[in-house]
Parts: sequence; structure tokens; C-alpha cells
Amino acid sequence: MKTFQLLNLGSEILKKNNISSHLIDSEIILSKILNISREKLLTNQSIVNLKNITKFKSKIARRSRSEPIAYIFQTKEFMGSDFFIDQKSLIPRPETELLIEPIMKIFKNKNLFFLEIGIGSGCIMISLLNDLKHSQGVGIDVCKKTLKNCRINLKKFKLENKCKLLLKSVDELNNIKFDLVVSNPPYIMRRDIKRLSKDIKRFEPTVALDGGNDGLDVIKKVIYKSTKVLKLNGILAIEIGYGQYRAVRNLLIANNFKEKFVIKDFGNNIRCIFSTLLKK
Repeated sequence: MKTFQLLNLGSEILKKNNISSHLIDSEIILSKILNISREKLLTNQSIVNLKNITKFKSKIARRSRSEPIAYIFQTKEFMGSDFFIDQKSLIPRPETELLIEPIMKIFKNKNLFFLEIGIGSGCIMISLLNDLKHSQGVGIDVCKKTLKNCRINLKKFKLENKCKLLLKSVDELNNIKFDLVVSNPPYIMRRDIKRLSKDIKRFEPTVALDGGNDGLDVIKKVIYKSTKVLKLNGILAIEIGYGQYRAVRNLLIANNFKEKFVIKDFGNNIRCIFSTLLKK
């Protein structure tokens, strides 16, 4: 079977199962199986062997049940690098990359000691450790299986000696001070989770999505705990959800933080807030 025939077959199957990105997904799946770019796949038609046809059909079947491609192939690109991902970890989003570059600029050539609250796959931590050569990090998470995934990625990037992982909630961290706290906490309102697309609500870990009744449960804990573990004038960099800026800003002011700057996402919504801890 030729590549264009397989692409059409995959696209039709996904379309029948109401996958809106059916054509692109078919192209991505086949390009990954053949280990070539989508551009080359579309311009150079060739015969696909039986083994790869079988692989393709199997992965198309999984995608037809709304399983995300990142989980099907257990990999996701973030900041130009490929990370190991499975259903124990939230899939990294492009919006979260907005947290990274400002931190790189602020702490360039500095000895940074930082904490990530809710480390997940480790994509934020590892991206910072990779770029900021004089940095050391501590990552905490409440999920043991998620920390296992992070260890896989730390080993992949040979950064195990630059990061300490702890199975803790933000409430349990004491007697340590950081230059920076960074977090992409759960911020979706609990009642809204059932309205999310099937690929998210069926497959991604609920604990990494559920921000409680108002979406701010974990954000409140991150802000409060940051007042205890940040050095004076230390920076808190946090990702927030749509429409949460005003509420989060008020929480920051109430906890003696001064807003440094905000970052808007691709939809012109405030997505990240950078604040400094003031002297009480």
C-alpha cells in the first residue's frame, strides 16, 4: 500500500470517529512510524511494508478512541526537545513555554536555586536546567508515578545530579529558601472538567487539571507557601487559567507580592504572572 492510500485510510477512520484533526493526525502518525518529516511524507510517495501498515492501523485505532498522540507514542516536544510522556503526566502545552524564556533571561549567568511545585514530566525543570548551566533545582509532586516519569526524563538529559525530586505536597516543604518558585498548577474549575474534550478528560490525569471549585485551590497554596520558601525579592512565576488574572493578582497582593510583569498567551489572555516577594 502506498503512503497516500494509508493516509486517506487513517483520515477516514478518524473522521468517522469524530476526530476533527483527522487528516493532520493521520499524517503525524504515519510520519512518526516511518521516522520521516510530514513534509517528506507528503512529497515523496512510497510503498509501506506490512509491518508498518499494521503499526499504523493499530495507532489509528487508538487515536480513533480519542487517545492523544503524545500518549500513543509516549513523547511530546517542549522547548525544542522531546520528553517521555505517558498517562501519569499532563501533556506539556505550548502556553507553558511562555514561563521559560523570561526566567532564562532573568537568571542568565547566575547561580539559580529554584523550586518547581508540581513537576509532572519535568519539562519546565529540565528546560531551565539545560539552559541555565549554573542552576540547581528541587521538584515536588504528590504523585509517585509522575515522579518516576520525571526521573526518566532527567536521566535522558543527564541532569539527575542537578535536581532533587521529593514526593511531597506544597504544604510539607519547610526550612529551605529559593531564588525562584515556578509552577504550572491545576487551575481548571472542577465543574468544567466534564466539559473538556474527550482526549483530555478521558486520558490526562485529573489531579493535574482539577483546581477545585473556583479553580484556585492549588494556586492559593502555591502563593502562600512561596512566602515561606522564597528569599527576599525572590521571584514567583506561575501559570494561570483563562479569566483568573484579577483573582490571582489579589491573592498575590494579599500575600505581600509585587507584580513584576505578565505574559499573554496566543489568544491575548494573561497566562503567566511574575511577582517578587517583598519584605513584610
